[in-house]
Amino acid sequence: MPELPQLLLFIVAGWLLNLTPGPDVLYIVTNALRSGVRAGVVAALGIVSGCFVHVFAAAIGVSALLATSATAFTVLKWIGAAYLLWMGVRLLFSKATPLNLSAGTTEVNLWRVYRRGFLTNVLNPKVALFFLAFVPQFIAPEAPNKALVFLLLGLVFNLNSLPINFGYAWLAAWAARRVDAVQRAMHWMDRAAGLLFVGFGLRLAMTDNPAQ
Repeated sequence: MPELPQLLLFIVAGWLLNLTPGPDVLYIVTNALRSGVRAGVVAALGIVSGCFVHVFAAAIGVSALLATSATAFTVLKWIGAAYLLWMGVRLLFSKATPLNLSAGTTEVNLWRVYRRGFLTNVLNPKVALFFLAFVPQFIAPEAPNKALVFLLLGLVFNLNSLPINFGYAWLAAWAARRVDAVQRAMHWMDRAAGLLFVGFGLRLAMTDNPAQ
């Protein structure tokens, strides 16, 4: 493992990266606003589970394959883009539903929330490439078992993301309980979220393979 100063730098950098809004944060906030903090937490757990897939894949070289193989990158890129576009279109055409201001009591399929969060993350090759580019910077060249260190650092990164993601879920649920304007605007927020997911999907579809 890195020396303590390097490890602390890794943790702080991870927190800053997780604070940056993106598809994952959007998914957590949308679910927490609609169905309460529990749904937001489950969404966060699905996303973090997807991150673990990328960490394990990177440790055994699958992410390296994505970085060097144009075909592998392209296949996963289009699968991920199609999924994000599908999520966006569903939100764009969703019907308005009344919200229950008692957070956590709105009927919601938590397994579905978890599964969609998991797939949103797993099907994004940019997450795999992120771990491949970010984590090795903190692994000493003389480390005898780099794969094990990679796994441990990935574990640290994902566990450190939980307080940030749970915080987003709590803040969104808090706003939904206390701000009437949020409740009235939820129908339009679905549309905004849908447009953003479509945008993320299109941007992912146009992403070039860094190996080329």
